[in-house]
Amino acid sequence: MLPTPFHDGAAAVSAGSGPSDTTVPPPAAPAPAAAPYSHLDRDHSILAFNERVFDWAVRTDVPLLERLRYLCIVSSNLDEFFEVRAAPHITAAQKGETQGLYSTASFEAMAAKVHDLVQRQYALYNDSLVPAFAAHGIRILGHGERSPAQKRWVRDYFVDEVRPLLIPVGLDPAHPFPQVANKSLNFIVRLKGQDAFGRENEIAIVKVPRALPRLIRMPSRLAAGEALFVSLSSIVRSHLEDLFPGREVTEFSQFRVTRHSDLALDEEDVRNLRTALRQGLQHRHYGQAVRLEVSAGCSQFLSDFLLAQFALPAAALFRVPGPVNLVRLTQLIDLVDAPDLLFPPWNSAWPRQLQAGVSIMEQLRRRDVLIHQPFESFDGLLAFLREAVNDPDVLVIKQTIYRTGADSELMELLTEAVRRGKEVMAVVELKARFDEEANINWAEALESIGAQVVYGVVGLKTHAKMLLVTRREGRKLRRYGHLSTGNYNVRTARLYTDLSYLTADEDTTADMDGVFNHLASQNRPPKLRKLMLAPFHLHRRLLDKIEQVGLAAARGEDARIVAKMNALTDEALMRALIVAGQRGARIDLIVRGACMLAAQVPGATDNIRVRSVIGRFLEHTRVFYFRSAGEEDLYLSSADWMNRNMMRRVELAWPVTDASLRQQIVDECLVAYLHDDRDAWTLNADGSYQRAPHPLDGLGAQDALMVRYGPAAPGAAVDQGKA
Repeated sequence: MLPTPFHDGAAAVSAGSGPSDTTVPPPAAPAPAAAPYSHLDRDHSILAFNERVFDWAVRTDVPLLERLRYLCIVSSNLDEFFEVRAAPHITAAQKGETQGLYSTASFEAMAAKVHDLVQRQYALYNDSLVPAFAAHGIRILGHGERSPAQKRWVRDYFVDEVRPLLIPVGLDPAHPFPQVANKSLNFIVRLKGQDAFGRENEIAIVKVPRALPRLIRMPSRLAAGEALFVSLSSIVRSHLEDLFPGREVTEFSQFRVTRHSDLALDEEDVRNLRTALRQGLQHRHYGQAVRLEVSAGCSQFLSDFLLAQFALPAAALFRVPGPVNLVRLTQLIDLVDAPDLLFPPWNSAWPRQLQAGVSIMEQLRRRDVLIHQPFESFDGLLAFLREAVNDPDVLVIKQTIYRTGADSELMELLTEAVRRGKEVMAVVELKARFDEEANINWAEALESIGAQVVYGVVGLKTHAKMLLVTRREGRKLRRYGHLSTGNYNVRTARLYTDLSYLTADEDTTADMDGVFNHLASQNRPPKLRKLMLAPFHLHRRLLDKIEQVGLAAARGEDARIVAKMNALTDEALMRALIVAGQRGARIDLIVRGACMLAAQVPGATDNIRVRSVIGRFLEHTRVFYFRSAGEEDLYLSSADWMNRNMMRRVELAWPVTDASLRQQIVDECLVAYLHDDRDAWTLNADGSYQRAPHPLDGLGAQDALMVRYGPAAPGAAVDQGKA
């Protein structure tokens, strides 16, 4: 069972005043002078998050294939870290910068942390996971481990499936270094002897197409009851000499280059954002090089040649004792039929607050409904939209689209709504990082059949998650709304913890309609009764709430802040929290990823505690709780406490005024995580994290919620990647 009160003895949340109550208490004494304090480094905090994810790969109580999955997740996260965060450091190092936020020193410090983490990844893979897999009869065979029959099979596979797709390129003045795509597998080869024209061009590049699978399972007749695999890189390296007849291969290495991939467009100077983004996507694979990975045995000559080719400093070179792309090992999880090496499957329950077989809109006329994903199923939301699409009295459906995925039942329902003659408005965010192409395709598909597609606001990302249905009921129109902390994505709804909020509240749905009209018309946003909207007043309202709690604490009144989010990097919000804590407010922050606010710094943040929970599901819920002078407010939001969310995105936060729903959120999203002694980490003053005691007989917050929402067995798929 989950504990019900806060661990400091706080009272249960009641239905206090909503966000429209902005009364500020009388001024209190100023906060005491603080000890010297500086925020933590954001990039190092992101890397610390990945170290916490890596710990799940180390844990022996985690099933073996899931440990591999976590190892691959860390590699995927590091890929994105370099694609998005590394370019300014690299540029500064190339220019020899010695001052400022980005410098040679900042690059070297960042690179040192990544090198250490990567070294531990490969040590875990080679020394622990590979032997453990072998004990279960699962092996990836290198060339020297293959029997003669297996080598013949590999050679046939190379000749039939691989060789026809390879184009070896010898480098000379007429054949310069080829364009190498971001994160693609390649080989560099040093040759002896002369080519067909009598020249001694000694360097060649072999690009391996992405279309080829990275792991291939051997037929059972050659496996003797085991699950045997060969890697594509091993197949190519075993037959490199076949690609250069008459030449001797003296040196070779796999290599993989990571490139800066964050699309940068001057939206003020773009006439058609969709066209500009589609053109930008074509060049994303060939941006600035930021990292080079080679085999551990790569010669100094070849690694120096590649570093010079990509204009990278030495610290950007990673020599790895294994495949240069650990991410592709996730294929092994799908290729092996070993359910005992996976978490028991988690089947999300139908939402408890929704009665199956009864109109959802009819239920919403009686009360608001909360869906806690993935413990409860996303199918409840799909059922709501499906009902709206099939209801002849529904006239209008409006929805924001951020990360919906390439294959989306929800988008198919919107398409069906248009076909049935309903007015459909879709606010599609084309700049959702790494989902741009899918969103462009959906936007074009909806436009082609007559939906009204809006691309948000110039210079801002539309990150708010809302769905609004307008229905004719007798002589009046009534609205039904859905707000969420997470995306409209069926896949991630099974992997991310999020809260969906369904309501027919007139003030809330009127606010939602006003926000949709604002996004379409670009007019000033209307005066909102319940919702808080970024970039207009969400930031200011949060600062006001924090100050209100701090002032109450200074007067000696009960004062409390508990906030759960994915990241905390906004300097104004961090300053406000520090001041509130110095005035005596008790502050607990549950921050999954990057947190630049150092906790428990003597004289500065003594009253602030920060913890991070890494579990089987990706923590994605944003919940903000404030208590001062007996009044309590609780908000859900799509926004993290980052400057980009507050100032450069369209975000929403909304109050939960139903007493029972508020208590449920406090119990499940705050109390449970403050009591987690199994999967939680505590942030120290120096920026390091200390793991919870981790009793093997205890339950983490997510496990406890799975027990609460059973009867499905505890366990789940894992995705600790981007949000």
